[in-house]
Amino acid sequence: MFANRRQPVKALKISALGTALLSLGLLGLSSGQPSSSRPASTAPGPILAPVPALHDLYAGQPLTGWQKKSLMAIARKTWAFFRTDVSATTDLPMDNMGFDGAPPAGAYTSPTDIAMYLWSIVAATQLHLVTPVEGEALAHKALVAIQALPKWQGFLFSWYSTQTGQAIQNPGEGPITTVNDQFISTVDNGWYASALIVVRNAFPALWQEATNLLSAMNFGIFYDNGNESTDITAGQMYGGYYVNQGPATFEYGNLNTDPRIAAYVGIGMGTLPGNVWWRTWRTLPTDFTWQTQTPVGPTVTYTDPYSHQTFPVVEGHYTYDGINYVPSWGGSEFEALMAPLVVPEAAWGRSSFGLNDINYAEASILYAQNALHYPVWGLSPASVPGLSGGYAAYGAYPLGSGGTGNAYANTAVTPYASFLALPFLPQQSFANIERLRNDFPTLYGPYGFFDSVNPVTGQIAPRYLALDQGMILAGIDDALTHGGLQRYFAVDPIAQRIKPYLEMEQFSITLAPGLTLHNN
Repeated sequence: MFANRRQPVKALKISALGTALLSLGLLGLSSGQPSSSRPASTAPGPILAPVPALHDLYAGQPLTGWQKKSLMAIARKTWAFFRTDVSATTDLPMDNMGFDGAPPAGAYTSPTDIAMYLWSIVAATQLHLVTPVEGEALAHKALVAIQALPKWQGFLFSWYSTQTGQAIQNPGEGPITTVNDQFISTVDNGWYASALIVVRNAFPALWQEATNLLSAMNFGIFYDNGNESTDITAGQMYGGYYVNQGPATFEYGNLNTDPRIAAYVGIGMGTLPGNVWWRTWRTLPTDFTWQTQTPVGPTVTYTDPYSHQTFPVVEGHYTYDGINYVPSWGGSEFEALMAPLVVPEAAWGRSSFGLNDINYAEASILYAQNALHYPVWGLSPASVPGLSGGYAAYGAYPLGSGGTGNAYANTAVTPYASFLALPFLPQQSFANIERLRNDFPTLYGPYGFFDSVNPVTGQIAPRYLALDQGMILAGIDDALTHGGLQRYFAVDPIAQRIKPYLEMEQFSITLAPGLTLHNN
């Protein structure tokens, strides 16, 4: 699923017959060192902590010097968005800003919006768009603002007013009147937690502030602890939790989707067992005959590195145009490629997610070019082209599991998708960024790329979303600083706890034909 743009959809629980599914991410980590433990090497001070570069996988040729300069210019404009977008009253980022007749501003925010602002502060500091002193000061102000927000057991609610800081029912609606039955989003709080992890390692003086917020959350509330011998979704992660009511009625079934960020965090904190990793599907069970393709691949038995329990895992994959890959739910780049902006999948998962991230990006490009005959690529949830202010899910059909009944639309391309793929396919991604800017000149506005374009008609959505701007800045940071935000995530005890899961698994895929694999 994509991040919290709409109210949660309740879906039927998946049965053994596979008659219904609302599925996406993964869940599952465990703790070794408590999450409150400060690395011995850190010390308070107005600095950006030094961390080692990561040796990530990528395919094709690396970026050239002039290409890096061009990306830095885009980064400056993108960071300028956050200078304007953040409310002077609450120090919270607004969800969106519109121009040229689009709705002018969304004076509300979400846990994911807040996460993207924190991500962007660290990325801007790494890219020298702000000094370490200023970066730390901005992050501190944001943490103070978060501390003042109403929460439930440390978790953030779905929406907040950026004018008052109150939790609100929905964008444009009034404050919540009771916490009862309020939805706590698994995936949105996963992104929020990831940002706290990055901030506490980037700015040592903020370690305790960020840790206090992080430690208050127990991701175990999202765990389906049913009977795994009789219930095929037991061991997976619920889509959310309704306060004083219980978990949502659907699980996240696909491993290669954005909710896996909550799995990384929960397993790393020790509040989710490794079962979540192994019980969440690489491909849907073969008796789900309505899915997009019939998956192929062996069943492999893994031993969890902490519980030592064994799990049979179907290492299935789909194939498009000769490329093997583990699919997402809807076929969007967001689902597959947002998590590796912060989790070092390409450094640690060289036979699993690191390789799949490359293949998935390549297949997405080929689908847009060869099947849709678009001049540009980048199918991922974004603003609807035009002035409505609407938002829709876009994706490449073969890359999703959901079949024809759950297919995402393909009528809009979003620039941020190129920046998600940039660390994995640097030359192809940069070429697409240049085509977007040259072929659709009005797509590049005062704060960098507007949110989407219809590649057939040329109609754009003259809007900026905090979510999508944050991904653009993080993608540039990743490509230019040998790992970007991942470097601060990687040194955390939470991340070190999940590293074995990425390292030990081998997906049933090989590198896409025609690509040459490198590591930086």
